[in-house]
Amino acid sequence: MGKKVVVTGVPGVGKTTVITGAMEKLAEEGTLYQSINFGTFMFEVAQKENLVADRDGMRKLDRDVQKRLQREAAAGIAAASGETNVIIDTHSSVKTPNGYLAGLPEWVLKELMPDVVVLVETDEDQILMRRLSDESRVRDMEGARSIGEHQQFNRAIAAAYAMYTGCTIKTIQNDNFLLDNAVAAMVEVLR
Repeated sequence: MGKKVVVTGVPGVGKTTVITGAMEKLAEEGTLYQSINFGTFMFEVAQKENLVADRDGMRKLDRDVQKRLQREAAAGIAAASGETNVIIDTHSSVKTPNGYLAGLPEWVLKELMPDVVVLVETDEDQILMRRLSDESRVRDMEGARSIGEHQQFNRAIAAAYAMYTGCTIKTIQNDNFLLDNAVAAMVEVLR
């Protein structure tokens, strides 16, 4: 059975950049991973149902709709992973107008059963600046304190994920100008 690694982080932390760098390094060594974006699975279903026009609208969907989309994405990813090594690029939690929604609730974890959950983090001010300079996305405005609260919540919920699945939790710092360090840390997790 392949290794299943869930990689999480708040929007703007650079988790996908770290994943891409680590996959490139591992491919040079002959270790292959398939990267699956959990949100893309959910978005494609929501888009087919005309529920959202873009990915940023996903977090504003009704909670029951989000839960259904999570179930469908988890089942699709579990079916696709099989014997291959898989990185599941997702969010530990989603900040909604009504509070935080677990990105990996029980019904998702039961399908995925990850070996490790990685939290990609950095300083809240760095995340805020990255968000402000990213013109490709429309994000809700929030300050560094709110971003810090979200990272703290992600740590807490990751502990709950570990309790449910028996997986380990690893935190990787993705600080500005130190991407190579974050990529190297991710490579070690994936080996």
